[in-house]
Amino acid sequence: MGIASPVALSSVTPASRLTDSHGRVIHDLRVSVTDRCNYKCVYCRTGEMGAQYPELGIGEYLRLIELFVSLGIEKVRLTGGEPLLRRGLVELIQQLARLRTLSGQPLDLAMTTNGHLLDTLAAPLKAAGLNRITVSMDAVDEPSFERITRVPGSFQKVLGGIRAARGAGLTPLKINCVLLRGFNDGEIEAFAHFARQEDVVVRFIEFMPLEEGRLWTPEIVIPLAEIVERIGRVLPLVPLPPREASETARRYTFEDGKGEIGIIAPVTQAFCGACSRVRLTSDGKIRTCLFSQVEHDLYGRMRAGENDAELRSYIARTVQGKEARHHIGEPEFMKPSRSMVHIGG
Repeated sequence: MGIASPVALSSVTPASRLTDSHGRVIHDLRVSVTDRCNYKCVYCRTGEMGAQYPELGIGEYLRLIELFVSLGIEKVRLTGGEPLLRRGLVELIQQLARLRTLSGQPLDLAMTTNGHLLDTLAAPLKAAGLNRITVSMDAVDEPSFERITRVPGSFQKVLGGIRAARGAGLTPLKINCVLLRGFNDGEIEAFAHFARQEDVVVRFIEFMPLEEGRLWTPEIVIPLAEIVERIGRVLPLVPLPPREASETARRYTFEDGKGEIGIIAPVTQAFCGACSRVRLTSDGKIRTCLFSQVEHDLYGRMRAGENDAELRSYIARTVQGKEARHHIGEPEFMKPSRSMVHIGG
């Protein structure tokens, strides 16, 4: 399917904005464009499983995203798997950059990547209209990093990609680090120095039960308070106010004002009450929560011939049923049927 022309969004009124039954306004869409990945990170993948789900055509992703934007989505983050593996990605971003939100503003376009292919793609992505980029990087020690990714030479590729993205103006540039006790928790202080040296925002993420294997236990999680305390011993931190209620990271700067650290703590300090996000998987299923037990086949309805009005109505009904919160650590908690690499980061 070829690239379609953007739909006319002016026919949808602000009253059509997506809200759920808990009164939350949904304005953030995360779209996986592939569940393929060129890394086999030990906390994410068993190393034995590749892509499990089909990918849509680039034009099909565009049409589905346009529907969400017509209902009030203002931010779109492209994810995977590894999105830079996807052919046609730059063309998709070019088309998305033409869209306008209900308020008439350009769509806020971001991407999360492992950075392995970023050195040559950073400039084309920026030229296409990408605003910001986040690179997943779980160690700043080269041997440790390559033990995690299980890909030789990966550290230098990612470091080069980070510097290329910064040079291309994909800023503020964020680095996501998933922490596991006894695994890479020795990197915390080094990452604080890295944030200042490389002029990036480092964000630590509490490990969630989304891996392919059975690695997760509460004891592996390194909580926000411990991270702040450890960094504070070497580089005193000052809290920063949130930019918006739905912001996922607790933000800190260093005492001298140079650099920023963020901590995303969905396990110990859940932010479900202000959640503004829904997800679209690489095969076109809506997930109303990262930990949803049910998926909603939007693409299947599109393939069956439903028109845009019918599809918008389905999206609105689905979002109304968004879960109030996750249940990590509670007796009734169940892992989702897909792991993170197959849901979309």
